[in-house]
Amino acid sequence: MADVFTPAPVAVFTTGGTIDKLYFDAKSDYAVGDPQIGSILKEACAQVPYTLTQIFQKDSLDLTDEDRAVIASHVETSDAQQVLITHGTDTMVETAQVLQPMNDKTVVLVGALNPARFKNSDAVFNIGFAMAAVQTLPPGVYIAMNGRIFDPAQTRKNVNANRFEHVAPAEAEG
Repeated sequence: MADVFTPAPVAVFTTGGTIDKLYFDAKSDYAVGDPQIGSILKEACAQVPYTLTQIFQKDSLDLTDEDRAVIASHVETSDAQQVLITHGTDTMVETAQVLQPMNDKTVVLVGALNPARFKNSDAVFNIGFAMAAVQTLPPGVYIAMNGRIFDPAQTRKNVNANRFEHVAPAEAEG
């Protein structure tokens, strides 16, 4: 019997961030390593066709407006209608807001609060959740973190609580 549902290919772009970090001591000396999403999807036996493109290997605090324009260009020029971006959590909201005018594709940004290489990382769960989200959400730009979908215009990272949270639009700016 033929496959009734063949998922569309997902374009996966990596930018670095905690999800790909390598720590050399107690969380102070680090480097952003190779993207982890490919090995995570392989180990999970994911059956979703995807392409993987590394855009940057940076901590998100080091991303500039020019870098965000490069990310936007990759999304705009991709033939894929579904785009997943791995990104550092500190400036994920800012990048997602830059991408929001692109409402003809489903774009999901995902990261991790602990490196994928750590035993108790949230990376594997977040990537699986984001891969499902990018295939099922309507066109728009979203953040997928820790089992929740967020609208970038109404989201902030609560650094003290180490989580993302929904806020009123006026609060999201501050």
